[in-house]
Amino acid sequence: MSEAIVVSSQEPRSLVQAFVAGAPVGGYPPGEHRVLVAGPAGQMDVALSVPPGEATGFAIVCHPHPLMGGTMDNKVVTTLARVCRDAGLIAVRFNFRGVAASAGSFDQGAGEQRDVVALVQWGQAQFALPWRVLAGFSFGAYVSAQVHLGLAVDAAGGSPMLWLVAPPVTRFALSAQTLSPGTRVIYGDADEVVDPTAIADWLATASDEVLVTVIPGAGHFFHGQLGALKAWAQSACGEIENAG
Repeated sequence: MSEAIVVSSQEPRSLVQAFVAGAPVGGYPPGEHRVLVAGPAGQMDVALSVPPGEATGFAIVCHPHPLMGGTMDNKVVTTLARVCRDAGLIAVRFNFRGVAASAGSFDQGAGEQRDVVALVQWGQAQFALPWRVLAGFSFGAYVSAQVHLGLAVDAAGGSPMLWLVAPPVTRFALSAQTLSPGTRVIYGDADEVVDPTAIADWLATASDEVLVTVIPGAGHFFHGQLGALKAWAQSACGEIENAG
């Protein structure tokens, strides 16, 4: 298993500045924006979906395996991002290393975790808003779970809600026992990439406070089932609003 990366709001300011050097200063108006953010392996290709009105936080959504065609424009990823935007969060997507305009090359999840950390720190410095959601689909779920595992957030900062969509439990070493209470997991019982029985067995070792949703008939990419995925994400965002 890759070592989890620690994110802390107590990181030295100089570290944050290293990641935001050259980034735009100030807020972004409502709408879609494409920006380049400095990261550990070079520039990261980032898309921002900024809600109308006052944003209440930001979300990061991670995409599927980059060597298997995964990009931040994957329909599952963009569906989750739109739900977050509509719930008043700045939705942040980015291309993993070596995809589109992102520098570097695939790093088996370890470097990708560091890129998420860099993006979190950029978002905290850029938006001055709380980090509300960390979501990942397939390989992105693995990366997100590993980052979330290593979180070290002070009491004032809080911890983001973790969303795992079709977690690749048969392909990467993930521990369900380490999932935080309130983590939300969704998968289809007809997943053709990750054996749904293996996902169910994996989740059997998780805390009762991990919330699991199984979509009947849904495959790995939720073809024809994006509406169900959207409703699931909307419900999760509603929990954030109620807690806020």
